Amino acid sequence: MSENRLSFKEMCAKFDVTPRTLRYYEYIELLSPDKEGRARFYGPKEAARMTLILRGRRFGFALEDIRQWLMIYEHQGNEAQMREWITMADKQMIELAEQKKQLEDTMAELQSLRDETLETLG
Repeated sequence: MSENRLSFKEMCAKFDVTPRTLRYYEYIELLSPDKEGRARFYGPKEAARMTLILRGRRFGFALEDIRQWLMIYEHQGNEAQMREWITMADKQMIELAEQKKQLEDTMAELQSLRDETLETLG
């Protein structure tokens, strides 16, 4: 085994994902491992892509948006990809701010109802 390549099992362990998740990312063409018979091997490019995929998921991006963003690098290069990233990040920041506001409103309402209930109990 080359130091630069990870087996399927090693890739799952390194990124703390299930085999099902890794196979799904391959199915939707987020990852393209080298195949030798039934074995799959992931090189540095695939590991870097996995880092970006997981980061994108943590930020709340849809897998299809991540896939399309990764394709920009393949077809238009790094600068185009970075420009698209800025656009995507700006949109996501707006979405996350709205979600934060809704969550804060919900928490305030819950706290108010909790306090009213506590008062009723005396």
